[in-house]
Amino acid sequence: MKPVLIFDLDGTLVDSKKDLTASVNYIRSQFGLPNLTEDEIARFIGDGALMLIRRALAEKANESTVQTGLQMFLSYYRAHMLDQTSLYPGVHETLDRLRDCKLAVLTNKPIHFSCAMLDGLGIYRYFAAVYGGNSFDQKKPDPVGIYRILSDTNGHREATWMIGDSAVDVRTGRNAGVTTCGVTYGYSTKSFQEYPPDYLIDHFSELEALIHA
Repeated sequence: MKPVLIFDLDGTLVDSKKDLTASVNYIRSQFGLPNLTEDEIARFIGDGALMLIRRALAEKANESTVQTGLQMFLSYYRAHMLDQTSLYPGVHETLDRLRDCKLAVLTNKPIHFSCAMLDGLGIYRYFAAVYGGNSFDQKKPDPVGIYRILSDTNGHREATWMIGDSAVDVRTGRNAGVTTCGVTYGYSTKSFQEYPPDYLIDHFSELEALIHA
């Protein structure tokens, strides 16, 4: 029974904080709002682009400004999402050594951005399935994405792991009845205090020994 490893994207496989920060601050500037720090914007990440912009616009957020801001963000981010984004240390090498597993990505990032990012960083080929925040009617923590990946890979729930940097990922795994693993280097790790994962790793390369234990 091959393990199925399902990864979050931002804050887990890729460090995209600088490009997301620049893109969000560009949108804020268009609405006369001051720049925010990386850490402030990191707290907005994880629930999809629409929620990111709603949080970023703060007191300026209404249905009209959020929709306008979202379209501006998607256009700007499409052009700049790989300016400073990179894989976390050990990701490429570890994925290469996990070829005896079935690998997938489940993110709340829009699917076309997710695929373009994985391809641009040279790791798209490792994944049997990639699903984004607009792939289904419901985003994480709804378990629909995990169920689809299990169907795609003929995987078994008892051999499946959801790996991410936030409570959203832990809740998604719990909702699907699979093992959860948190990474301590990501964006929303403080949320693990409320939703602790089954396992925690400090470096991506630690995943290999954990899976094969």
